[in-house]
Amino acid sequence: MYDDQQEPTESIPVGRATDLGAALLMPDIDRPRAWLLTLNDSPQSYVDLDQPEHLEFEYTRRLGHVVDLVAEPGAPIAALHLGGGGLTLPRYIAATRPGSAQTVAELDGELVALVLEHLPLPTGGTMDVRTGDARAELTARPDNSADLVIADVFGGAQVPAHLTSREFAAEVARVLRPGGVYAANIADGGDLDFARAQVATLRAVFPEVALMAEPGVLRGRRFGNLVVVASAITLPVSQLARRTAGDDTPARVLSGIEARVFSRDVAPVTDRTATPSPAPPGGTFRIG
Repeated sequence: MYDDQQEPTESIPVGRATDLGAALLMPDIDRPRAWLLTLNDSPQSYVDLDQPEHLEFEYTRRLGHVVDLVAEPGAPIAALHLGGGGLTLPRYIAATRPGSAQTVAELDGELVALVLEHLPLPTGGTMDVRTGDARAELTARPDNSADLVIADVFGGAQVPAHLTSREFAAEVARVLRPGGVYAANIADGGDLDFARAQVATLRAVFPEVALMAEPGVLRGRRFGNLVVVASAITLPVSQLARRTAGDDTPARVLSGIEARVFSRDVAPVTDRTATPSPAPPGGTFRIG
C-alpha cells in the first residue's frame, strides 16, 4: 500500500505543516536510522527503524512494560492505539509480538502521511492506521475485540477532555476482552488534581487500577508524564514495579490501597464535567 515510502535523506531533517501544527523529523546522529518526531517543537515520538523494540522516552518504556505483561511473551495480541504519532508502540508490538492485529487512530492526517511516507512500517502482522477521532474509533469497535487499548493522545500538549470521562472509560471496558488491559499516558504536576481524577474515574469502571510515575512527579515537585493502567483482572503490579524500578529513570507504581488513597475524596469525571489535562508550564516539553 505504501510502495513509494522513502526515508529522509541521512542527517537532514524533514518538516511538514500538519493539521495540528508543524511536524519535524530529525535524525539521531548516535543511532543509525533512528528519528525524533516533534510537533510544534515538542517531542512527540522516537522511532528506531533498525531496533523498533528500543523505547527512548521514559513513558513509552513504561507502556512497553504493560505490553510485555499483557499476555505470554511473544504471543500475538489485538491492540487498539488511540493516538499514533510516529507509531512507536505499534512498531514495538509488531517486533515483540509478531502476528499481532493492530488498529491505530490518529486525528492528524498530515502527520500520518508524513510518518508513513518516511518511516516504513514493519512487515508481518496487521497494522491498520486510520485518520480520525480516537473516541469515535473506540465507539465504533465491536465488544470484546481488543486485548490491549493504549491511549496516548495530546492536543496542544493536553489530553482532550472527551478522552477523560467515565463514559469514555466504559467504552474502553466494553471493547476489551476478558482479561484485557487499558493503559494511558497522561501529564500533570503540582497537586496532581487531574491525575487523581483520572484514577478515580477508572476506579469507577475497572476493579483494578495502577499508576506509574517518577517519584518527583508523584510528589508534585515537577510536571511530567504518568501512566495509568486499568483492568477487570488483577494487574501484574509486582512485575511492573520491578521493571519500572530498573529503568534508567526509575518510577514508582501505586496500586491497591495506595491508588485508593491517591484518589480519595475525588469524584469521577463525566462527559458533562470533563476538562482537558492541565497545560504544561512553558518549555516543559519543548526542544530548543
